[in-house]
Amino acid sequence: MNSVIEQQLALRTRRYFLGQASTGLGALALSNLIGSPASLTASDTLAARVAHFAPKAKRVIYLHMTGSPPNLDLFDYKPKLIELNGQDAPDSVLKGKEFAFTTGVPKLLGTSHKFIASGKSGVMLSDCLPHLQGVADHLCLVHSMHTDQFNHAPAELLIYTGSPRSGRPSFGSWISYGLGSENENLPAFVVLISSGVQPNGGRSSFGSGFLPSVFQGVQCRSQGDPVLFASDPAGMDRKLRRKTLDTLSELNAIQAAELGHPETQTRISQYELAYRMQTSVPEVMDITKETQETLDAYGAKAGAASLANNCLLARRLVESGVRFVQLFDWGWDFHGTGPAEDIRDGLTKKCETMDRPVAALIKDLEQRGLLDDTLVIWGGEFGRTPFREGRTATGAQLGRDHYPDCFTMFMAGGGAKGGFDYGSTDELGFSIVDKPVHIHDLQATWMHLLGFDHTKLTYRFQGRDYRLTDVHGNVVRDLIA
Repeated sequence: MNSVIEQQLALRTRRYFLGQASTGLGALALSNLIGSPASLTASDTLAARVAHFAPKAKRVIYLHMTGSPPNLDLFDYKPKLIELNGQDAPDSVLKGKEFAFTTGVPKLLGTSHKFIASGKSGVMLSDCLPHLQGVADHLCLVHSMHTDQFNHAPAELLIYTGSPRSGRPSFGSWISYGLGSENENLPAFVVLISSGVQPNGGRSSFGSGFLPSVFQGVQCRSQGDPVLFASDPAGMDRKLRRKTLDTLSELNAIQAAELGHPETQTRISQYELAYRMQTSVPEVMDITKETQETLDAYGAKAGAASLANNCLLARRLVESGVRFVQLFDWGWDFHGTGPAEDIRDGLTKKCETMDRPVAALIKDLEQRGLLDDTLVIWGGEFGRTPFREGRTATGAQLGRDHYPDCFTMFMAGGGAKGGFDYGSTDELGFSIVDKPVHIHDLQATWMHLLGFDHTKLTYRFQGRDYRLTDVHGNVVRDLIA
């Protein structure tokens, strides 16, 4: 039996019919939820769409400090822990708990950094963060975060996809699926990576999971070609590229008509977007067009690959209509296994690469009238222990182990309450004592700020509706201005 006959027979099977029916129902559900047409064609897959209700935020810049910063040295001031530095951790806080690299009875570790009441609000921030101290009244700090995971990859995936296992759509993919793009010549979701290392969760941290792949994050670079493989091959000019794409589009349209597979439409859309990106992306990624004053404010240098450059690029991208910009910065896993991981000088030096550009980003967005409707998110995947990490307990460097029970994240702009501390931990930083916020609760709050009921932005896959928050999450309304 030849392949053509086999394909025709496959189209008549019950399994194929049900599969296609579910795709149709998914499109109808999307139409009801976000006001888009029931049939998403190649031209309107990323068209701007309407949320469930009027949003406070129209776009997101998410800064992920890969490895998880030590919150007790940056945001969560614990005088009692400093007083008891070097003493054995109490049995009452260790009983029944397991840690990634620590066993036995570890020694309490108070911070050596000084904390300063910053801004009119008096938010307490470490001396590692002198520039963020200057924008303290924009920061909404959540000190009572907790997660279910204490290893990097699962914890990162939980924050971004709602599940500790790969295969689910990331936060940025959900937002590009729900809101589309504000610029047809740029991706809705862009990823920028500094410090030379991919996130712990790999590409799943910005992947589209079971959503059409057009909604996945497009990784751009601040050095060389901004997008890999988007440039014309040697010997191919724009006219020939256009003719090639037209032919591919015709072939894909024939396949789409015969097989009805949604990824065929996605492929058409991606080819067309890539063609438009060839001229639009290099322009928006060119920071030499910024004033020297702006470059100095961020600490950015043309041609460099740095968090400073990426923060400036994030502002340029959202200003140009990109819906979601994800920044990953490697090097925040402070176990104390070497000088760079020491929570004293090592942390100070690492913060010097982050503090200035993040503060500059917040100020720049405000000056340009973008901060009110741009949600800036900053954080890691979990917290760090209030005691010394077991492997380095007798070494010259000071470090902390992974800790999922409590940590700090912050937001700025986009409808989040500024100059605000929310939730608290006990005097040693072991347990949340007031207003706990689970990862799913913060996800629900982000979705609310973007105009979505997190329980209703769903996608049907393998017989059930999925959402970012899985079956959990409550909006934390106290965080909303």
